Amino acid sequence: MDRIARTIATEINARPEQVGAAVRLLDEGATVPFVARYRKEVTGGLDDTQLRTLSDRLTYLRELEARRETILASIKDQGKLTDKLVKSIVRAETKAQLEDIYLPYKPKRRTKAMIARENGLEPLADAILTDRLAEPESLAEKYLNEVIPTARDALNGARDIITERLTENAVLLGELRNFMQCEALLSAKVVEGKEQEGAKFSDYFDHTELWSKTPSHRALAMLRASKEGIVTLDIAPEPEAGTARAEAMVAAHLNTRSDAPGDKWLRKVAGWTWRVKLSLSMMVELMADLRSRAQDEAIQVFSRNLKELLFAAPAGARPTLGLDPGIRTGVKAAVVDATGKAVATDTLYPFQPKNDLRGAQAAILNLIATHKIELIAIGNGTASRETERLVVDTLSLLPNTVKAPTKVVVSEAGASVYSASEIAAREFPDLDVSLRGAVSIARRLQDPLAELVKIEPKSIGVGQYQHDVDQHRLSQSLESVIEDVVNAVGVNLNTASAPLLSHVSGLGPGLADAIVSHRDIHGAFASRQDLLKVARLGPRAFEQCAGFLRIRDGSEPLDASSVHPEAYDVARRVVAACGRDIRHIMGHDGALKGLRAEQFVNDNFGLPTVRDIFTELEKPGRDPRPSFKSASFTDGVEEITDLKPGMVLEGTVTNVAAFGAFVDIGVHQDGLVHVSQLADRFVKDPHEVVKTGQVVKVRVVDVDVPRKRIGLTMRKDGGASAREDNALRGKGKPARPVKPGEQRRGHGGQSTQNGAFGDALRDAFNKR
Repeated sequence: MDRIARTIATEINARPEQVGAAVRLLDEGATVPFVARYRKEVTGGLDDTQLRTLSDRLTYLRELEARRETILASIKDQGKLTDKLVKSIVRAETKAQLEDIYLPYKPKRRTKAMIARENGLEPLADAILTDRLAEPESLAEKYLNEVIPTARDALNGARDIITERLTENAVLLGELRNFMQCEALLSAKVVEGKEQEGAKFSDYFDHTELWSKTPSHRALAMLRASKEGIVTLDIAPEPEAGTARAEAMVAAHLNTRSDAPGDKWLRKVAGWTWRVKLSLSMMVELMADLRSRAQDEAIQVFSRNLKELLFAAPAGARPTLGLDPGIRTGVKAAVVDATGKAVATDTLYPFQPKNDLRGAQAAILNLIATHKIELIAIGNGTASRETERLVVDTLSLLPNTVKAPTKVVVSEAGASVYSASEIAAREFPDLDVSLRGAVSIARRLQDPLAELVKIEPKSIGVGQYQHDVDQHRLSQSLESVIEDVVNAVGVNLNTASAPLLSHVSGLGPGLADAIVSHRDIHGAFASRQDLLKVARLGPRAFEQCAGFLRIRDGSEPLDASSVHPEAYDVARRVVAACGRDIRHIMGHDGALKGLRAEQFVNDNFGLPTVRDIFTELEKPGRDPRPSFKSASFTDGVEEITDLKPGMVLEGTVTNVAAFGAFVDIGVHQDGLVHVSQLADRFVKDPHEVVKTGQVVKVRVVDVDVPRKRIGLTMRKDGGASAREDNALRGKGKPARPVKPGEQRRGHGGQSTQNGAFGDALRDAFNKR
């Protein structure tokens, strides 16, 4: 454990004792949010990001240590364990290094080298390695028999033995791995006859770039194209100089330095070993690394986008009309009250074929008047702009004395999935599936977090190539994101749904359902302590969850804050020192002025916890999410054909990827702001500039109607440099060899750099 703690401590910039303390808490069943928020003294203040990394690395390193012990035991059982070997195994830092060392001792199927040894050819291999001046053919003559009739057969057997030694040489494998990771090229070639079928992968029909520089989205695109049989992929060094260097590295381990007959023959063996054995194993290994690396980045992008989406600003507890746009099937309407309860539904037919515009307007006006609607949420799918125009025209009919509701276009991604889900069926057993989507659209405007947690994260659509990554790892990562956000925001114990409660620290689906059932039977919880009356919710679960659950206007004022019940005595000491009622202190800036947190530290609660208590008393239950703001789409710009280069529009960021950000500008097709167009400076990571759900102003640069591609810019120069760079590059230039540090694209060797806007758009849109 000490070794693991030291390794993780270095990686997360912490002390080994901090890591050890966190590991003990996690092993005891504590969650990351609980440890990060309520055990700062124990861990020395490790934050949730450090703890998530710690948790992930702990699993890998424990597996590594278990494998290390297995390998040591296996080699010991074989009677081949030496002090030198023990040191090598103990020093191995990765699973790959461990397996390299274990390779010669790993039980294997019968190989050509084994057969050669059985035929008595190992002395021949040793003789050639020892006597370089002798002709290998002459040495082989001594080993001929009925089984080995010719010198060539004998030399082939010796070659197989030497090749196996080379392929099991951990030092050589490490050198080749480092060489390939630095200089190998990833190449894609279209399969003959698949050009038309795989047109969407046309950028990879003749594509070569450095393996080490291949970004996640391109790697996943090529891997998908390969899986679908459109292209073939290869990872290899540069065909001439690179291959020669690899063969020379193999030959160096045979110490071939002269032109003696033995050295010449061994150099041929080295070349054969590289071409037939090692190049293939390296290609397979690097392909797996490429896939893993690409998946890690894709999962990271998805997780970050999901976190930003869940942290989106809530419009608040206000009566809301949700509209799920549709043409032939009608616009589904649902009203939810301030608590999110569905109180009315309807289906409107303002468009073809019924064209009942007046009836639809009358219905909307009636719903507004009857339920005192303050917000109108419009789904951004098909007929969204037409529905938005309907709402605008309808609101203009309201009397001047009536305050018009605020209309907002919201993402309806995943609404249809929710509508048909078991959760929706339990919530609305008597409501038509088509109307459940309108309820979800209304609720996600009121509180995006509370509604989006009911939907499978992969259905929300903020990832890239999400179906091409390890689904188990993706689900684990997304679940961690949801858990972190839910607990950071806090949950109202008396209004939260079971799906939302299930993500609270220490709970889960079972206890969440039990809490809701208890609430339905016995009424609202008066205090956090009442949680202990819930079936199967014991002291351990209470400890984990209590601080993240809020009770407004309950019998205990502190229940509305994130102060944990275990620290209520400290909070009351702080209040007593003020000489005022706790209700007069909570929420009043400056109420604790003159008090020092150090005064209230004791053996159980240190300075970090006391400071958190001070913060909570001044701003109890503060929501970390930003203030609500919505984008205003431009009138008259409703279809992609309405767009013209130079237009300045307002939109909402729907997705952030490694290559840029997609923005909804109200034309049913998101536009792309390439990473080079996000700011008037170099941007390495788009998340430095934008985040999902953010309202931004963009300028239209390029519009490709047939392929539904929209190029946008956020640069002050309107993206002029991108267009100039694109024009200056020209077309049809002959391809040239790739040098380390650059990449080559098909179709004339065009490269995707910051200014290569046209290529970048085509490349990025492939993910869509």
